Amino acid sequence: MNPSLEKVWKLLPKFLQDVIATTVDRLSGHRIPGPATADPSKPIRLFISPANYAGQGFRWARAVEGNPSVSARNLVYAEINPFGYDADFAVRWRAATHSRKWQRNQLEALTTEFTHVLIEAEFPPLGGMFHENVSAQVSVLRDRGVSVAMVCHGSDIRLPSRHRERESWSPFVNDDWVTVEKLEKATVRNRELLDEIGAPTFVSTPGLLLDVPYAHFLPVVIDPVPWKTGSKPLRRKRLKVVHIPSNPLVKGTAEILEPLRALNDEGLIEYEQVTGVTHDQMPAIYGDCDIVLDQFRLGDYGVGACEAMASGRLVISHVSEQARDHIASATGLSLPIVEANIDNIGSVIRDVINRPEFYSTIASRGPSFVRRVHDGSFSRAVLEQHFLFPGKPQGIGRGEAA
Repeated sequence: MNPSLEKVWKLLPKFLQDVIATTVDRLSGHRIPGPATADPSKPIRLFISPANYAGQGFRWARAVEGNPSVSARNLVYAEINPFGYDADFAVRWRAATHSRKWQRNQLEALTTEFTHVLIEAEFPPLGGMFHENVSAQVSVLRDRGVSVAMVCHGSDIRLPSRHRERESWSPFVNDDWVTVEKLEKATVRNRELLDEIGAPTFVSTPGLLLDVPYAHFLPVVIDPVPWKTGSKPLRRKRLKVVHIPSNPLVKGTAEILEPLRALNDEGLIEYEQVTGVTHDQMPAIYGDCDIVLDQFRLGDYGVGACEAMASGRLVISHVSEQARDHIASATGLSLPIVEANIDNIGSVIRDVINRPEFYSTIASRGPSFVRRVHDGSFSRAVLEQHFLFPGKPQGIGRGEAA
């Protein structure tokens, strides 16, 4: 929206904004989608909404449906799903924010069709109802017998000031990526909201436990099958090193370029920075390389690293000791990601070149680690134990939830 128009828009009362927005939608031919539904034969019916970052809402829903007592569905606000990740239901943000009909239908669906609601990234699951007040929306759900939990994804709860203190290469040292002061205020408000609601809380990466210490680690989920390859890494004389920066400012792409170019120019590696590819193309790209460089500024790991590990590649990234220690404690496994940072990435790769057999062993542990921690079974156990069946741990036979 034009900045001048946005100022005028914000001065309008909410009811007038709703009338204008819904009228524009109707005249533009946009229909209000029908309400979400669940399998009524299941005693536990979970609704996950509305962020679906990296398709995780959909993946968690499929994971918990491995339990025959559970039906699960997810919804995403379409505008925050630009990559088109799978979702059970989608609604346009403007419709959710301004259509009172959609909000009433959504409330009715959540309180009649579902028993549990998992709210993602502190977004309002009922759109603009109660002026988008998440706490008020949680209260009305609880009043009607729905159990509520919260899950944090990353930037919604990662406090920039804390991150700067711990990470010398933090992306929050300036405003190149985001306006840090604005994000600081937003994450503080979100933490206050979590404290106020007092619901079971989850985080999708172990590093976020620093920001919400009482949360439970809910691992991201991927399907390991498309990433499986028969080729073995680190067998070429000149190793192929790939970096696919979904967000170069966060990944540290510019900062690692110089040492990688030097190694490339020496003929020791073939460095390829890949952009503009679809997600479907990435398994083939990983299968044709030896080393995948993930990120070097956040100190955590997520979906991209899991996909690279599932492909059996050697993954090099900066993952903090705190995150690694939690993985070891929660799963009994060490994280098979080679540690490197912006200062030493060149020397780490040189060591890989000199000791390929040692690093091949680390790479070979990647697929089994993903199957144990990130194929959905572990995440299902976490949600069962801490939300869906509290007090009744649901053993799954392939690792215990922590």
